[in-house]
Amino acid sequence: MSGAGPRLLVVEDEEPTRRSLVTYLRHRDYRVDEAACAADALRLWSAQRPDAILLDLGLPDLDGVEVVYRIRREASTPIIILSARGDERDRIAGLDAGADDYLGKPFAVDELNARIRAVLRRAGGPAAQPDGTLRLGPVELNPLRREVHVAGNPVRLTPREYQLLHELLGRQGRVVTRERLLRAVWGPAYADASQYLHVYVGRLRHKLADAGAGPIAERLFVTETGIGYRVADAESLAETT
Repeated sequence: MSGAGPRLLVVEDEEPTRRSLVTYLRHRDYRVDEAACAADALRLWSAQRPDAILLDLGLPDLDGVEVVYRIRREASTPIIILSARGDERDRIAGLDAGADDYLGKPFAVDELNARIRAVLRRAGGPAAQPDGTLRLGPVELNPLRREVHVAGNPVRLTPREYQLLHELLGRQGRVVTRERLLRAVWGPAYADASQYLHVYVGRLRHKLADAGAGPIAERLFVTETGIGYRVADAESLAETT
C-alpha cells in the first residue's frame, strides 16, 4: 500500500523490475502509481499529476524521450530517467528533452531515493529552502511531506488546491498565466477552463485566511485581469504589512 508522502509515477515495461521498485518506494512512504507503457504513463500523469516521474526509455509503444517531450510541453514535473541504455547520446537526448536526472541500470535503490529527494527539493524553484520547503509570509509548504501550514497551523487542502498552491508559491515575484496554471494542475484539456481557476483560487485564499493568514491571504497572489495571477514575494509582502 502506498504511503502518505509525495506521489511518484513509475514507468517501466519489465514487470519484475517495476514491481521491485514500486515495493521499495512504497515502503519508504511514497504514494506510487505504475505504468508499463507510454500510453498508460501519459494517461496517469494527466489524471494524477504526480510529484515526480521515474521513466524507463525503452518502452514498447513509444520511446521514453518522446514521453519527456510531451510532458514538458505542459508542465515542469520532475523526471528521472532510469535506463539500461549506455550510449551517452541517449542520456543527452533525455536531458535535452527536459528530464531532470538520469540513472543507469543497474542502480542502488538508496541512490535512487536520494535522487528523488533532490529533484523534489529543486522542484520548489529558487524560492525553496534547502529542505525543499516553500515559504511566503505565514504560509509554509513542504513538498516532501505534502503538508501546508499557516503560522504553524496545519491546513487541509484537496489535491488540486495543494498543487495550485505549490505552483503559485514556486513562482514568487512573477506573473503566472491562467493557461499555465490550468495545464499544470488540471491538464491540457482544461487550458481554457478559467472558471475552475477562479473558484479554486477563491477557496485557497479562504482556507489560508481561516488558518491564520488573515488579510494577507488576499495579497499572496493578486489577480491580473485577463492574464492570470501576480504572485507576491517576501520583500513585496513585507512592504504591505
